Amino acid sequence: MAQYTIRPINSGFVPTYPKQYHYHHSVHHYIQGIKEEKEALPVLTFLIEGEGRKILVDTGMAWTERADKYHHPGSWQGPGEAIYEQFASLGIPCEEVDYVLFTHMHWDHIFYMDKFKNATFIAHEREYAFALDPIPLYYKSYEHPFLGIVRPFEGIKVDTCSGETEIVPGVRAFETFGHSPGHMSIEVDTKDGKYILGGDSAFRLANFNPIPEIGYTVTPPSRFADIVACWRSLEITKERAQGLDHILLSHETELLERMKTTPIFG
Repeated sequence: MAQYTIRPINSGFVPTYPKQYHYHHSVHHYIQGIKEEKEALPVLTFLIEGEGRKILVDTGMAWTERADKYHHPGSWQGPGEAIYEQFASLGIPCEEVDYVLFTHMHWDHIFYMDKFKNATFIAHEREYAFALDPIPLYYKSYEHPFLGIVRPFEGIKVDTCSGETEIVPGVRAFETFGHSPGHMSIEVDTKDGKYILGGDSAFRLANFNPIPEIGYTVTPPSRFADIVACWRSLEITKERAQGLDHILLSHETELLERMKTTPIFG
């Protein structure tokens, strides 16, 4: 069986209100200590290595000025945090990446695509279609030309997939719709078992916790395109996962702490 390692790489920070993003309003009463003020969330990408391949899951966020102006005020990308700078610090040329897999195509997951000149880019077919022609409510999320700016994926070929897809042996994409119309998660075989790179299907691992008092099997987030699909995706991911510690999310602050002692998983 193919075995890989997974290296989380942080590309910056986006401040969000927990009650508006992390937890649905119906669960606030049942969760202790939800902050009222903004909390800065990391924007993580994941480098998968093994079997002679390099596969990147998401390419991360934009530079500070663009992120702050068009997206979440107060967002920042520190010196050296852009994905191509992170690769340089690791001594890995961006040109060595074989595949870039997008969990979805929101602005904070797709920047600097042009740096990965030899990569095959893959997104879910529903996600790519919506990214090209979103409703106005999502113009900022996908950096629609209406804003007077050029989309990060403009002029770059993006292949698509659907259903459950084996990208290469040991790396699979599966549908986790809800946060966006075509969101997908990536399952990776490692010597420590299967890890799931869950993108924004959840913001916190706590989103997978049940709330028995109200019959909830999960704790839904509050940022979604389709709440029913979002709920089902949380359940699907939890069923597939070896354990919550084998789910790696794009904006989980606890993962930053784990990275201090475990920079590479698998």
